[in-house]
Amino acid sequence: MEAQAHLKYSRISPRKAQLVADLIRGKHVGEAIAILRHTPKAASPLMEKLLNSAIANAEHNHSLDVSKLVISQVYVNQGPTLKRFRPRAMGRASRINKRTSHITLAVSEK
Repeated sequence: MEAQAHLKYSRISPRKAQLVADLIRGKHVGEAIAILRHTPKAASPLMEKLLNSAIANAEHNHSLDVSKLVISQVYVNQGPTLKRFRPRAMGRASRINKRTSHITLAVSEK
């Protein structure tokens, strides 16, 4: 049995979120929370909140034992990109891409 949690349209680039996802993939839930609390990345609080949501889903929806939970899947997909323009020299403009992410985290009992 597997419990999932999704975070959609998060305003962090997928490349940055993937770095944090790689740190916790396959780890025990308690160890993953400790890693996320001590990682100085912008995606860490988002991943921790998502992990807590997945744990709550596992406990309440599937009646899984929290002490035996392991992160079975974490993946980050690219969401829609917000395109903005910044004024440049001599009347020109350059484009700024504000990227978004869809993050999925799944926990299962080991």
